[in-house]
Amino acid sequence: MDENKEKELKTEDMHDDHDEHDTSKKERRNKHKEHVEALEKELAEYKDKYLRNLAEFENFKKRMHNERIQDRKYASKSLIGEILNPLDQLDRIVNMATDNELLKNFLIGFKMINDQLFQVLQADGIKEIDAKLKPFDPNIHHAIEKVSHPEQPNGIVIEVVQKGYMYKDQLIRPAMVKVNEWSEENGKDK
Repeated sequence: MDENKEKELKTEDMHDDHDEHDTSKKERRNKHKEHVEALEKELAEYKDKYLRNLAEFENFKKRMHNERIQDRKYASKSLIGEILNPLDQLDRIVNMATDNELLKNFLIGFKMINDQLFQVLQADGIKEIDAKLKPFDPNIHHAIEKVSHPEQPNGIVIEVVQKGYMYKDQLIRPAMVKVNEWSEENGKDK
């Protein structure tokens, strides 16, 4: 009987060793599985970050390309803005009325130069804002005075004090204007 007990104990020990071996294998498999899952999760995170960075970089390249195009398109805007006032003064001078024949001849020559300068600017994209007798538009007009002309509708530009200009599709300088604003009460007060 002692032999049988010994055999049983040995068999139990073997089963215990086998159970311990199976348990440690399962634990190792679980650890490996957890490790693989963690690595897959980390890989997915890196892949997501990579794709986001790639998209951001593509957007940056597009934005830089568009900015370069805009910079080239409006390269002359600053220069044109600076020379508009002197050109306006020259335009006023060459269009002034005079009886002096010698002065008229000089003004004709200067007017030709003035017209050529404006043609060059127009070829580059500058356009005068047509404001007189047009409805007031705060996007392109700057009202400096209200006037009362009952024969004209309200909100109409009566007089252009200083010309306004567009450069391509951007406002370079608003037109300084006098706007018609009247009512029946205004007319009675006068």
